[in-house]
Amino acid sequence: MYRNRILFILALLVTIGLSIGSHHLFNSGNGKAQLFNNLGNYHHPISTQVPLAQRYFDQGLTLAYGFNHFEAERSFREAARLDPNCAICYWGVALVLGPNINASMKAYAVPKAWGALQKAIALSDKANNQERAYIQALAKRYSLFPLAKRSKLNIAYANAMRELVKRYPDDLDAATLFAEALMDTTPWKYWDGSGNPMPEGKEIMATLESVLKRNPNHPGANHFYIHAVEAERPELGIPAANRLAHLIPGSGHLLHMPSHIYIQVGRYHDAVVANQRAVAADQDYVTQSEPPEFYRMAYMAHNTQFLWGAAMLAGERQVAIDAAYQTIGMIDRKSRQKLETLQYYSSLPLYTFVQFQMWDKILAQPAPQSKLLYATGVWHYARGMAMTAKGQLGKAARELKSLQALAATKVSEKTPFRENDQKIINIASQVLAGKLEAKQGNYEQAIAHLQTAVELEGNPKGEPTPWYLPVRQSLGAVLLETGCLAEAEQVYREELKIYPDNGWSLSGLAKTLQAQGKTEEAKAIQKRIESAHLLQT
Repeated sequence: MYRNRILFILALLVTIGLSIGSHHLFNSGNGKAQLFNNLGNYHHPISTQVPLAQRYFDQGLTLAYGFNHFEAERSFREAARLDPNCAICYWGVALVLGPNINASMKAYAVPKAWGALQKAIALSDKANNQERAYIQALAKRYSLFPLAKRSKLNIAYANAMRELVKRYPDDLDAATLFAEALMDTTPWKYWDGSGNPMPEGKEIMATLESVLKRNPNHPGANHFYIHAVEAERPELGIPAANRLAHLIPGSGHLLHMPSHIYIQVGRYHDAVVANQRAVAADQDYVTQSEPPEFYRMAYMAHNTQFLWGAAMLAGERQVAIDAAYQTIGMIDRKSRQKLETLQYYSSLPLYTFVQFQMWDKILAQPAPQSKLLYATGVWHYARGMAMTAKGQLGKAARELKSLQALAATKVSEKTPFRENDQKIINIASQVLAGKLEAKQGNYEQAIAHLQTAVELEGNPKGEPTPWYLPVRQSLGAVLLETGCLAEAEQVYREELKIYPDNGWSLSGLAKTLQAQGKTEEAKAIQKRIESAHLLQT
């Protein structure tokens, strides 16, 4: 299961674990902080007599809740510039330089965070008691030494925030930041794998539910709650998703967040719309500000990639094609050439062409650089699928042979090919082999290959997974073709448990039911497809 670490590169940063250490990619640059007019009106009163400092502080906190930590730092620094005695403004600077569920703390940020924290401590006599408590709690999170044990510091900070919440139970930001601090102690591990929340997960959810009960429109609580429940109980996140869809119109990440829920509950077009709004918001943002390259490569590319995945499931062909190329465009050419881990993004157009059977388009695509093993594998797979569909079986077999050779490549530190990449290429190899055998009438072998691919794929949940198309759809189609109708029906129903109301699987299920003489059930499924406007190619 591949969880949201921002760069889908997420399964590949949890989606391609984007291991970029270059300072310039994360540097917030020298762009001047500005006030945006599209970030809502969330307010956390602080002890300042400078109204503009208050506005920048509120903006910084909203941006932090939306994971735009770079812009949040600018806002907090501007608030501190406007009111040099504002201790809590320096607290904000230190806060957003720390770790989060998508990224560990960078070494270069340690002295910056420490310096801001020391400034906040030095100004504590200018702060009120509640603000001093915030600063004292954050002091548990940082050390002057970059090699200090981060996990211990994260736990100490979470414990301090828990105590702060006990002292100030009506402070919803304290509770929300405590929940986030607890999430940071065990990123993406809030459930035990059997559908039960871990102790931390249970406390996180209870804390955020308490906040949302008192303020349903809290931007941070809605955001974090979606992350807390999406792995196992996405239906619990529907109200939060619906609220975030319009709550902060200038935050690309918060506008995107509803799709984490929608894509799991069968609202694929809603997931498309959420990401279209997110992409538009981000495009507007970068025309006004100077975010670091990492923001474009991670958060913005994540939104366009998620838009692609949602459009693929919704059957919205042109949206998927456009999003595939948008995603590639988010990565600057220099980084694209250096980072083999970004090969997944460059392969999105080919996956899209296969899904929508654009065979001539596939065959017109040039080969990737030979050193890009993953991209080369996808290229061979797509060409093999196109040639199989066109009846060019000898050529398809040669593409399969090349693909199988890549699938057998030994993964090592010197090979720009990671285990997740190899797993996907193995799935591709089995799917192509299955399609080729089916085309030749060798159905027993075809089914065996596709069943192996299903086993390799596992039971994906959550974000669009690295393999572009649920394999059970391919298996169901071959079973239907061979007259194994009951088995095909079972496969499609299993797939619909993972991707509810998926138009591709519903269409296959309707055909299977019709072939079995279950006419009324088939009609009901067909109406379901039509009423949901699924498969809008």
